[in-house]
Amino acid sequence: MSAASDDGVKVGDERTEEFPALTRTMFVRYAGASGDFNPMHHDDTIAQQVGNPSVFGHGMLTMGLAARVVKDWFGAESIRRLQVRFSKQVWPGDVLRCTARVSGEREEGGERLVDLDLVVENQNGDKAITGTATAAVS
Repeated sequence: MSAASDDGVKVGDERTEEFPALTRTMFVRYAGASGDFNPMHHDDTIAQQVGNPSVFGHGMLTMGLAARVVKDWFGAESIRRLQVRFSKQVWPGDVLRCTARVSGEREEGGERLVDLDLVVENQNGDKAITGTATAAVS
């Protein structure tokens, strides 16, 4: 969808996407795309030397999944703001569930905007990310 229409989006509406289990390959692909080659994300030996059980996912990879929910709902060109707080690392095998919930509606600068609360949780319900976003709807 390129942009949301005024199809009755209202406070309380939500959209959730669940993503397949994270893999080390996903972490390496993200490292290549982002240029973030911190070995904590791709080298088990180094990650374990500093006390981690294994490599872990980039926080920005997790944030990108949260942004994807907003993009899929309203369209990339509609995103006006995205802010997150990183709470917990994500690991190979984690299945992430990303939820965006409409928390407010307003007019600003001639646009109808919706404010969203964002949560990314793993399969155990642990929150990896919380945040907010704003999207324009027409």
